[in-house]
Formats: sequence, C-alpha cells, structure tokens
Amino acid sequence: MMDATTAEFLKYAAEIREEVNEQLATYATFGDGCPERLEAAIRHSLMAPCKRLRPLLVLSAAETCGSTRRTAMPAACAIEMVHTYSLVHDDLPAMDDDDLRRGLPSCHAAFDEATAILAGDALLTRAFEIIARDQKPTSTAIQCVTELARAAGSCGMVGGQADDLAAEFQAGDVEFLTSIHRRKTGAMLTCCLRLGAISAGGTSAQIESLTTYGGKLGLAFQIVDDLLDITGAEAQIGKKTNQDTEHGKLTFPSILGIEESRQRAEKLIEEAIASLNSFGSRASNLEALAHYVLNRNH
Repeated sequence: MMDATTAEFLKYAAEIREEVNEQLATYATFGDGCPERLEAAIRHSLMAPCKRLRPLLVLSAAETCGSTRRTAMPAACAIEMVHTYSLVHDDLPAMDDDDLRRGLPSCHAAFDEATAILAGDALLTRAFEIIARDQKPTSTAIQCVTELARAAGSCGMVGGQADDLAAEFQAGDVEFLTSIHRRKTGAMLTCCLRLGAISAGGTSAQIESLTTYGGKLGLAFQIVDDLLDITGAEAQIGKKTNQDTEHGKLTFPSILGIEESRQRAEKLIEEAIASLNSFGSRASNLEALAHYVLNRNH
C-alpha cells in the first residue's frame, strides 16, 4: 500500500508534469518556416508520455530555494528539450539502435533517420533559444545557458556517451563506469538542480548542496536504470529490455552483480538526502523524489 508521503509526492509530480507538458506544447509549435514533417517528428519525441523527471528536478530545486515554479519554467523546458534530443540521437542505428522509446516507436523508426537527426538538432537549438529569450533576468539567462552547455557538451553528456560507445564489448572497472555515467547521466541531472537554484537566485551554499544532491542522485538513477534493463518489464519502462547485454555495454550489475548494485544505489540515495539537511522541510519534495528514483519500476 502506498504511504501518504509517496501519494502526496506523486500528486505534486503529476501537477508539475501537466504544467510542463502545457508549456512544452507551446514551445514545440514553430509556425511558418518549419517543415510540417520536422515539427511532427519533434512533437512525436518531445510530447511522448514520460515522467518529466528533469523539469521536476529544476522546478523542485527552485521551490526548495524559496522561489516559484514559474521562475524556472523556461530552464525546466529547455533541459527537457536537450534530454529529448539526446534520446532521439541515442536511439539512432549508428548509436544504440533502439526502435522503441517512451512506449512509442523511436523517432527514426516513426519517421526516418535523417528526419530524426534534424529533429534532435532542432530540439537542441530551441532549448538555448528558450533560455536566452525567456529566462529572466538576462544575467540569470547567461548563467543558465553556460551551465546547460557545459553539462550537455563534450566534457559532459556527449563525452560520457562517446566513452560509453567506445567501451562496448570492452573490459572495464567500476571507477571507469562511474566516470562515464557521472558525465552521460549525472551531469545533466546535476545541471537540473543548479538551473533551478540559479533561476531562484539561490546562494552559493544552496547551489553547492543541490549540486551534491544531484551528483549522488544521478549516479543512483543510472544504477537503477541498469538494473531495470535486466529486471524490468518492457511495457512498464517503455523501451526494450536486455539491450545493454546485447550491445556489450558496461553496466553496474555486470561488474558488481545485482545485489551489490542495489546496495550502492541505496547508499547514494541516503547521501543525496543527507545533503539537503540545511533546507529543512523545504526539501521534502526532493527527498521524496530521491526515494522514488531508488524504488521506480519504469
């Protein structure tokens, strides 16, 4: 049976998801000049049913720092666009070659490979347009653009993906794997917390605490993701299972085993929650989110 805290968090997350979806639908309407097929491909991937975890982190961080969700909404939508672009490109035949994403045909499967590449490109550039134009004040927009570019770039998400691909069917240890995922997954999740805090005008101490939380949460998220690829149900997680094994990818369970991987994720979540102590009750939603990440089944 679901406890009251979990139920309250899921209600909160659903409210945010609805607000984010409404704003994303507006941002994904391009008007004259954008080919209809390209816009359809963008909307197919961006508006597909999903948890909206990254916008949830941005908006929750802003609230934890004493601001409102509205303040951080442009940054929240922008990072979801960057995340979606990364999924569109990751699914391509040249990368992970997946034909299912978020319970729907992946972008290249629903349209074609060239259109999927262009849809990803358009999502990435739209994200930076949104922050530069809509995040206020201008000084905050500049900070947010810098943060997002760094997290998504060659030393962040893209670099992690490059090492992940290079490591297929290669031996590796847990330190190397952790290095990959601190960039491939963790950099963007940490960026979510930093964007929320920066949008809210958070202090250096608040930003540092949320950065620590994001780093711990990001690594735990990846470990759970690796576990779900083995133990999850395709209908629940919205993509094919056992793909990591088929592609010869390094994973935490392949190196540590299922039980030790689970224990490592639990410890990381404990540490993530401990990093929020200075916020008191204002961090309750981030604490609940950390428990959700650990116990998710999709």
